[in-house]
Amino acid sequence: MKQPATLLARTNLVLGVSATALALTSIIALAVFVILPIENRSADDEAGLIVLSAKTWVELEAARRPAFEIELLQNHDLIISAERRNLPLVEEGNRYYELIESKLSERLDNPVRLMESDELLWVDVPMGNYVMQIGFSSQRRDVQPVYVGIVIILIGAIIVAVTSGFIVRRLAGPLSRTAEAVEAFRGAGGFQDLPEEGPEELVTLAASFNAMARDVTELLSNRTTLLAGISHDLRTPLTRMRFAVELLPDDVDPEVVERFERNLTAMEELISDALRFSRGAGEEPHDVAFREYLEAVVANIDDELHIDWRGPIPDSVSIATGAFQRVVGNLVRNAQQHGGGAEVFVDCEDELALHVIDDGPGIPESERDKVFQPFYRLDNSRSRATGGSGLGLAIVYQLCQAHGWSVTLASGARGGTDACVVVRSGPPMH
Repeated sequence: MKQPATLLARTNLVLGVSATALALTSIIALAVFVILPIENRSADDEAGLIVLSAKTWVELEAARRPAFEIELLQNHDLIISAERRNLPLVEEGNRYYELIESKLSERLDNPVRLMESDELLWVDVPMGNYVMQIGFSSQRRDVQPVYVGIVIILIGAIIVAVTSGFIVRRLAGPLSRTAEAVEAFRGAGGFQDLPEEGPEELVTLAASFNAMARDVTELLSNRTTLLAGISHDLRTPLTRMRFAVELLPDDVDPEVVERFERNLTAMEELISDALRFSRGAGEEPHDVAFREYLEAVVANIDDELHIDWRGPIPDSVSIATGAFQRVVGNLVRNAQQHGGGAEVFVDCEDELALHVIDDGPGIPESERDKVFQPFYRLDNSRSRATGGSGLGLAIVYQLCQAHGWSVTLASGARGGTDACVVVRSGPPMH
């Protein structure tokens, strides 16, 4: 049996089961220790009153019997009739009736059956030289223990549901906000502290998360600033080194010069990637006409590459355009460089999802999370000889994390790799 997903549903289930078990236990204990003994005593008292009334009636003089009969009717709801009638027997299945029959049979030393007429119970009582019929009204005629138990359980379940709902909502509300904040937090700026209110444990949790979020945000901001500063400052010595290489004498070995130039180019790519990431991570989103924007981005990467649009295209999307342009550019160039070509389509049916599919050998499922790590390369498809800084997919992942988007890799329909970026319109939730 699958457990409910929410805290409220789980609490209701646990409390409901507990309340049901408690109600059943209470009903059984009440029946065994209270209802059944009272029922047994009541049946015995009823049988004793009937037998005693019959004995008294027989012993009285005929002239006093009418007054006695009136007294029994007024005080005890008993009717004594010396005239016997052929009445229908009561239906079987009523435990209390059967208990009265058993008690009467014990007192009269004869089997007795109850009869029913005029909304009264009747019994033939042999006493002395008479066999009289005595009618009485049973107070247990309409008692339904099973229905009473069901009502108790249902009312208890309703009380438990309402009570647990009230209690859990006071806990679930702050916990839901905390869960949403944890899920959406990516370390970007603009984080709003969770309200530190409610029970002591929730206050401690919110305060701890707020402190952690501030520390992480400050750490990432400092990292980005440091990365941008170092990358920018490195451009000057690199330019000097390239200028120095250009001024080398002609008698220097050309292979040495080519090696220097290749290393300088690789360093410039690393610095450019770092700068692009630092700029994109702190970019604020704004509204753009998404179709025109994305087609311009793809055309700028490869004017022969076209986008296949599926589903209703949104008129406007709030997005960090520079960061998304770098994400699309890195994915397309990665597919063209390592996958033999790129195909782009956008699925707008349920959510805004950009797919970049290549025709390469694909990425094993066990490697799909690792390729987002900086400088990680697949042995069978990527090497230093293919070029690139090794930061392309890492930058894609970091930018998606910073802006609340998600990026995943899957197998394409033709065996290549399907890189999918799901865009959350607007700024990441904090």
